[in-house]
Amino acid sequence: MPRWSFQRNVTSMRLMADLAVKHGLTLGAVLAGTDLDARQLGDPEYLVSGEQELQLIRNLVNGLGDPPGLGIEAGQCYHFTAFGVLGFAIISSPTPRAALDVALQYFDLTFAFTRFKVEDHGTQTRVIVDDDGVPDDVRAFLVARDFSCFVTVMRDLFAFEPALGALQFAFAAPSDIGEYARFFRVRPQFSTPHTMAVLDRALFEQRMPLANELALHAAREQCRKLLDGRRARSGLASKVRELLAARAADMPDMDVAARELCLTARTLRRRLLEEETTFAELRDEVRQTLAEEFLGGPRMSIEQIAARLGYAEATSFINAFRRWSGHTPHAFRLSRRSA
Repeated sequence: MPRWSFQRNVTSMRLMADLAVKHGLTLGAVLAGTDLDARQLGDPEYLVSGEQELQLIRNLVNGLGDPPGLGIEAGQCYHFTAFGVLGFAIISSPTPRAALDVALQYFDLTFAFTRFKVEDHGTQTRVIVDDDGVPDDVRAFLVARDFSCFVTVMRDLFAFEPALGALQFAFAAPSDIGEYARFFRVRPQFSTPHTMAVLDRALFEQRMPLANELALHAAREQCRKLLDGRRARSGLASKVRELLAARAADMPDMDVAARELCLTARTLRRRLLEEETTFAELRDEVRQTLAEEFLGGPRMSIEQIAARLGYAEATSFINAFRRWSGHTPHAFRLSRRSA
């Protein structure tokens, strides 16, 4: 399975769809083959797979003909607020170097298809982009997008301008490199062995203006729980979780889920038992994970959260949450605030 094949929320697909529409593509064209509609694209809590986002990106690149600088423009759509609780952890970090470490630790909460590696060499900090496993037809676009996203977030958060000392891209130079030079403020090299940026190490040791140890601890804990919830299952159970999470407000029953997975309900039940779980357990896991995320995030009323999770009444949600966690949703929210 590709390393980028992890579950993510729909935010990145929404940003890329908006970019496509800005350039003249229809929403229908950019969503073709993604199994997503406009309503789901507008739900910030909707979860999608890496494969779905990759299909949208192919639609974007092919539909626009992959003009020079498109990946750079795409990366500038991502500010730290797009990363939710991970963005909060980054901005609360003591130094830019520590912020990088946090981002790398919880990389599966980003929308990247590449992987970053950070190395310190003397007075330099080198950020190396690993594009292993990224499909060839969108490799240059995704490398440019992911790296310009990294620079955009740095410029959002840091009190100084993190000037690049050098910049290299492993892919061939586009027909026009003007957008690359303008955005990165350095003339990049192309067709090099690695994609890599060189930065001043001393600048990365300066204290961040919004550093806060308690806020960072709370944000990292939320990141960990969010990742645990997404990674807890594999095999068929993982597919069922993804299906249920994607339709939390109108969660399908086992018969509907089985049909969507091209199985009979009996086969679905048997195969889940082989993986030592049941459909009901997976449904509760999804609801608990999403409930904890909602309660720990931007303020939503208990009634709103209940509706998001498909409960007709808030009382039913409160009783279910008490059964899962031993606490009421209100008590859980207060404990998060105290932390």
